Amino acid sequence: MITPIAMLFYYDGKLHRVDALSAYAGRIGDTPGTNWLIVGTDSRDGLTSEQKKNLATGDADGARTDTIMMAHLPPSGKPMLISIPRDMYVPIPGMGSHKINAAFNNGGPNLLVQTVEEFTGVHIDHYAEIGFGGFDSLVDSVGGVEMCLDQPLHDPKAGLNLEAGCQTLNGTQALGLVRTRAFPNADLERVVNQRKFLAALMSKATSPGVLLNPFRLFPFVSGAVDAVTVDNGDHIWNLAWLAYKISGDPVTTTAPADGDEYTDDGDSLIPGDTTKQFFDYVARGQEVPANLLTSGAGAVS
Repeated sequence: MITPIAMLFYYDGKLHRVDALSAYAGRIGDTPGTNWLIVGTDSRDGLTSEQKKNLATGDADGARTDTIMMAHLPPSGKPMLISIPRDMYVPIPGMGSHKINAAFNNGGPNLLVQTVEEFTGVHIDHYAEIGFGGFDSLVDSVGGVEMCLDQPLHDPKAGLNLEAGCQTLNGTQALGLVRTRAFPNADLERVVNQRKFLAALMSKATSPGVLLNPFRLFPFVSGAVDAVTVDNGDHIWNLAWLAYKISGDPVTTTAPADGDEYTDDGDSLIPGDTTKQFFDYVARGQEVPANLLTSGAGAVS
């Protein structure tokens, strides 16, 4: 007889892992609470040509960061989902100052983690990465996710064609929603939709309708194992705890910048005193004041 404990270790052994949290000289020590770096990439690994066509992903090789998000679970108070815009112009070890997504594109998870830690002063305890491959199946495994849209969304580049109003999104539609940049503020609005969708997906995944239904639970766990890459020291129970913590009503915000500027990398967001104040609160495990929170508009209610 296969016990729940045996199943837990079976799925844990199937997780994809990467060396994301290696030590480096001068690495910041532990900071209060638990902090995840969650990275969404445009990796097409595992997708067939037909799936790439159906999901409108294109055929680019490799992986670049579409999403950089910090999940901060403080010692007390509400968890936070913090989007770090990929256009944030920051020092990258060994590279000089560039948009933050260049860290992953040039040095993978390890360099991105180091860049985020040195930029924010926040110690990263866990790492999770998800690409295009498997995302749609993960959403479909829980029966889709209900989202309420304030506006219709039509973006051929993302394969997206949604009307305004509340509706249950399947995997293909959900992937289009978190990818689309067809907004006046492009990436700054997209990250709002990404945070809200992640919280909604975790809420659905931890609901009784999934947890008590083996025909939903096992496909979801199997899909998560296939779709997610974690650090070498992370386990499936760490992912489960993260899902539980952010499934309620987390504080969602975008890391503030003090303006924008045209740099050698193009239009960039420039961090300043407001950015430092924001991450100082996070690094101390203290509640971030409301005046430093920036939710943005987005398309999701």
